[in-house]
Amino acid sequence: MKEIMIATQNKGKVKDFQLLFKKYNIKVTSLLDLKEPIDDIEETGSTFEENAIIKAATIAEKFKIPVLADDSGLEIDALDGRPGVYSARYAGEEKDDQKNLHKVLEEMHDVADVNRSARFVCVLAVVRPNQEPIVKRGTCEGKITHEPIGTSGFGYDPIFQPHGSSLTMAQLTSDQKNDISHRGNALKQIEEWVKNL
Repeated sequence: MKEIMIATQNKGKVKDFQLLFKKYNIKVTSLLDLKEPIDDIEETGSTFEENAIIKAATIAEKFKIPVLADDSGLEIDALDGRPGVYSARYAGEEKDDQKNLHKVLEEMHDVADVNRSARFVCVLAVVRPNQEPIVKRGTCEGKITHEPIGTSGFGYDPIFQPHGSSLTMAQLTSDQKNDISHRGNALKQIEEWVKNL
């Protein structure tokens, strides 16, 4: 069975990738599967693209295998694109999902419905030893709700309502979410490469 390492310790992301790669019969491992944990990779880039490449290249260099890293986050137009690359630690270094989304809701408190447009962005970088990285960007357009709704998903899912849906990301099934998600859209763009892995 083919195998790819996903450079993340986020259980929610690992689950998403396992579902997405399952149809290609590719086994997904992640940093959570390592016998010895590795230090957090410092994301020093100013864009999702830079951060994804930094993460993938660091792990690929260490283990000499193909590595896929994603850097993803939420861009809100009324907040000039914030939280953006700081989505995971928007409310502080401890990466607390609840605090992050409540900080966004506080900042959006007075913003009218017509101005609550936002998008989830996912940049995937595939790094293979001694080869150029493959980098693809996927987005999912929508808007920010006035309160968290739904219990599925993770991160900002409970306050993000995708275009064309009356539900938030946190109310969708895993399959429904993967059909429209930023991560699913980015992954579709590397499908050709995945098939030939």
